[in-house]
Amino acid sequence: MALSFSGKSLLIVDDEEYIRATLGSALRDEGFQVRTAADGSGALSALAEQAPDLVLLDIWMPGPDGIEVLGKIKERYPELPVIMISGHGTVETAVKATKLGAFDFIEKPLSLDKVILAIRHALDLSQLTQEYFRLKKRVLPEPELIGKSKAIQELLAAIEKVAPTEGWVLIAGENGTGKEVVARTIHRQSRRKDSPFADVNCAAIPEELIESELFGHEKGAFTGAAGRKIGKFEAAHAGTLFLDEIGDMSLKTQSKVLRVLQEQQLVRVGGTDSIRVDVRVITATNKNLEAEIQAGRFREDLYYRLNVIPLSLRPLRERREDIPLFVEHFLGEFCARSGIKPKKLNKKVLSALMQYPWPGNVRELRNILERMVILSRGPEITLSDLPPAIGLSGLKSGESAFDRANLKEARSAFEKEFIVKKLIENEYNVSRTAEAIGLERTSLHRKIKSHGIKLGNANPPSEG
Repeated sequence: MALSFSGKSLLIVDDEEYIRATLGSALRDEGFQVRTAADGSGALSALAEQAPDLVLLDIWMPGPDGIEVLGKIKERYPELPVIMISGHGTVETAVKATKLGAFDFIEKPLSLDKVILAIRHALDLSQLTQEYFRLKKRVLPEPELIGKSKAIQELLAAIEKVAPTEGWVLIAGENGTGKEVVARTIHRQSRRKDSPFADVNCAAIPEELIESELFGHEKGAFTGAAGRKIGKFEAAHAGTLFLDEIGDMSLKTQSKVLRVLQEQQLVRVGGTDSIRVDVRVITATNKNLEAEIQAGRFREDLYYRLNVIPLSLRPLRERREDIPLFVEHFLGEFCARSGIKPKKLNKKVLSALMQYPWPGNVRELRNILERMVILSRGPEITLSDLPPAIGLSGLKSGESAFDRANLKEARSAFEKEFIVKKLIENEYNVSRTAEAIGLERTSLHRKIKSHGIKLGNANPPSEG
């Protein structure tokens, strides 16, 4: 079935008024919404206002020529199809345009049939590409907010209200609670959902590289800058930019980010051109930013700029009723991914998971469950598959040595609990643990093996 042109938008860029008028009129008759620009600067301004479905771009124009404009278009809108037109093109020029990402190259005098055929092919391919990414998202779904707790239900209700707006959001929560999942959920439910989502972990990037990561850089801007790099602000143009752990950003970088947010334009490191950016900003932090302001580590003006809509994500220990849902979700995910039969969780294991304080929150729970799926042998995950720290959490709340049926079992349970505790205290270093409890290393090895103790990091016992 042929692609309908109705509602599709085009930008015609040509310095010849006759071409703009006649080609524009003919393409409007075909159902296109047509805008025109007389030169490269006008084209870039028109694109900044609203990106079309396709660009027809003349090569030889005053000011920045078509090749230069093509390069800038492909940096900002890599998926936007561009068809080059020229009155006296060369093979060399055509090759250069193709390398930069032009879809096709048409020589003047223009044949309307040829132009329409090229446009149809370009839009067909663009539609297929978009459909591919939609299907890919369906096969590999984005992480979702999971939970039945009051805290999560209130958060989901808030997201439903916030997402369709353009309001900037500040998410507060401990490490591992799922702040990025919240940000992605907001993006998916927003009007920008079909545009890019770019994320930056401000705590993970060295100070000397953070500006390049955020704003991009030009070739030769600093040692090692072998080529131009597009920063996250540009990558997120028309979409959402997620700045994770914003509280770890230096005051110097905060000032530059604030300026970009105020002016909605940036200059790449080592560059001179101002580049317009249109992004919805979502930020997250595990710090008390008001306390950071008082301590002089965070800019008050940036805080109020970002904190338009505050959201809070509670730690897992405060919403334990969500743990069984996470367990079910992650077990299904890991078993399917590993190509193994679904595994069940022993009730005592679930009890231990429910009682553990989860300092690493959902991220820690996810890692623990993945490890148990991989290392457990049978169809059921038992207490022996738990890392010692979590196993002890379960033992202390109902599985103590005093609950054993006879002295032999009680002694064995106490010995296992004691050894596990000492291993944890000594960071699973067998030599140090043996010395601390007054045993030979070989004797401790035997007891570790006989009790089926698995070390907390799933690695073999350390010898020191």
